[in-house]
Amino acid sequence: MRALKVLLMLVVVVGGLFVAADRVAVNLAEDKAAEKIRGSLGLSATPEVSIKGFPFLTQVAGRNLDEVDTELGDLKARADGRTLRVEKLKATFHDVRLSGDYSAIENAASATATATLSYPDLTQASGENVQVAYGGQKDGQGQVKISPSIPLLSSLEVTGSVTAHGDTLRLRADSIPTMCRLIPGCADKVREQTDHEWKLDQLPSHLKLDQVTAGPGGVKITATGTDVKLPG
Repeated sequence: MRALKVLLMLVVVVGGLFVAADRVAVNLAEDKAAEKIRGSLGLSATPEVSIKGFPFLTQVAGRNLDEVDTELGDLKARADGRTLRVEKLKATFHDVRLSGDYSAIENAASATATATLSYPDLTQASGENVQVAYGGQKDGQGQVKISPSIPLLSSLEVTGSVTAHGDTLRLRADSIPTMCRLIPGCADKVREQTDHEWKLDQLPSHLKLDQVTAGPGGVKITATGTDVKLPG
């Protein structure tokens, strides 16, 4: 009986040491991955990285991680000298493969990401005298309201939409008001202020923007991909 108790105590101690070592190892790996991601994406702040699954050391031995969650923070989409801030990009990578020498996390079988565009940021990125705001719902779809500044036409408003194509975000006016179409050159001036594209080139490769939803609190965007290469 005494020998059994001693054995059980040894099992508990060894198990506790293994758990402690496992947690230390995963924390070190998370910190290392965060620094590499920051450097490769040129982020202003170190992102948060969380490696899921237990035990971590067993996953490392198999050179495969179940899930890696990241909070990359704010990114920048650019076009023609104008920058659009993309807020709070969060990405989850599934079935992540490690490099042959275990020094880096490489590809994920699949990944999903979410982020937000604020209306003040859309306004700032659209140029001077342009206002972008929530435009309500139409046929179950959220719209944006764009207010360009056109001489002779006060309080002009157009309904528009934000869409995503690959790594590009697009703001477009859905149509030009009749009063503007009657004025020579007015439609072109409206389009110059309402129609924009911003390229989000900081996304991990093979992770593409695929859904945009406008709501009262901002524009929610999602991205998905397969065989996604993790930055760093």
